Amino acid sequence: MSLIKKINNIFSKVESKDLLGVSLRLQSFAFFSSPEQGEPQFQQINSPLAAHPQQIKIQQEKYQLHGQCHLVLASSQTQIVQVDKPNIPESELNAALKWQIKDLVNYSPEDMILDYFDGPTLAGGNEKLNVVCASKKELLTFIEPLNHDGLTLKSITTEEFAFASLFKVQNDACLMVCQQPNEEIILLIVKQGKVFFSRRLRGFSQIATKTEEELSFGIIDNLNLEIQRSTDYFERQLKQAPIRTIEVIVPMANEAVLARKLAENTNVAVNLLTMPEGFNNHREFAVNIGATQLNNMEPIS
Repeated sequence: MSLIKKINNIFSKVESKDLLGVSLRLQSFAFFSSPEQGEPQFQQINSPLAAHPQQIKIQQEKYQLHGQCHLVLASSQTQIVQVDKPNIPESELNAALKWQIKDLVNYSPEDMILDYFDGPTLAGGNEKLNVVCASKKELLTFIEPLNHDGLTLKSITTEEFAFASLFKVQNDACLMVCQQPNEEIILLIVKQGKVFFSRRLRGFSQIATKTEEELSFGIIDNLNLEIQRSTDYFERQLKQAPIRTIEVIVPMANEAVLARKLAENTNVAVNLLTMPEGFNNHREFAVNIGATQLNNMEPIS
């Protein structure tokens, strides 16, 4: 090592090992701060999506947030589409996919930032890609407040991957029923540490406000129908082995009731998702915690 490098290393900034998970929602955002020393912090701030960047600056100063930041985008900020995988070199995929999906999404190729993950290979050997895209212009408004004054933005991901990272890697397929507070429910099928399937449902954003009686009159039946459609597609159309378990992470007072009633209409075990040790009382911050633990999932970066 040269003398110049030795001097640079002495005076170089040591990156903090503190972790910060920030999740964006339509009418609020939340953060989970996990310092290397001290107790974790959890906060939810009511704010419309357009005001989030300024509010994040305010909270960063108020709580002296610093460390490695992991951002989870709101579902309204991204679109996911499935397309045939182009027969081109991997290095050219990103550029080609922008034009392949331009008529399927709401973003122009010039304003599009995207990543992709493999879909299951269908009968006949057709390879599919799941393309996740967002507006570059919108993302830039969040990068600045999360990448200065002691914060380093390490990853940008989606609810799907943040939720999936909470589930232990196993060979059997699991269907996850997931929700952030006041957002829509997401159905995921996770297998071998990979997201095989995802669906964003509509009409369930206020499920947490429902009583046990209200859940029994139509809501559970509708959710069960969507779950059945998803498992049928996974098992019959994609020719995959049957779902073995259903894991529920829907932070609400009647979460256990929801899981129990879902179990009444299925032949597989339905469980409340086990959160990482010490965090079971913070289920409404599941994606924030999951974003800081993206060990086996590929984030959008």
